[in-house]
Amino acid sequence: MTSMAKIKSLCVYCGSSDRGRQAHHDAALRLGGIMAKAGIQLVYGGGRIGMMGRIADAVMENGGEVVGIIPQFLEQVEVGHSGVTQLIVTDNMHDRKQKMAELSDAFLIMPGGLGTLDETFEILTWKQLGLHEKPVIIADIGGYWHHLTELIDHMIGESYAKPENRALFQVIDGIDELLPALEAMPAFEHDVEAKWL
Repeated sequence: MTSMAKIKSLCVYCGSSDRGRQAHHDAALRLGGIMAKAGIQLVYGGGRIGMMGRIADAVMENGGEVVGIIPQFLEQVEVGHSGVTQLIVTDNMHDRKQKMAELSDAFLIMPGGLGTLDETFEILTWKQLGLHEKPVIIADIGGYWHHLTELIDHMIGESYAKPENRALFQVIDGIDELLPALEAMPAFEHDVEAKWL
């Protein structure tokens, strides 16, 4: 293993709903505090509602920095978080995801819905294609992502994915495992912007 990855910014993919389990929202608050105290900047989807807003608020309340990236059509319906360190408004969803990837040193998948799944599979596919080598960590809070990892194992079993694809991401069971997991990751070399197809 080479030297560990130096993580200065973490992209968090998560839900924008307030209706999830209390354990998920508690984990969001815990995550914000941990990131701020570790000096890791949050890069996220720019929303002020749900788990998304909760993580951003927790980072800010603990003295950390937050970069929100939101497409114009969502900003127009006033779901953008005006209290973050920097709010970047993009033309569309594709530009939003590209910018989030460019500004991040690693990716954390928290509980969420279809949008979170979309972001997760896209960043994993980019890694599979060699567009980046950044760490991707799935936070399986309360077993939320258990069926996702089962599905990926099923794909491998059916030969639609290679066994080495399982190494594209790491699964943690709780937020307190995040920093040790990141510290154990090898250094990465490729950035998404430089290798974009």
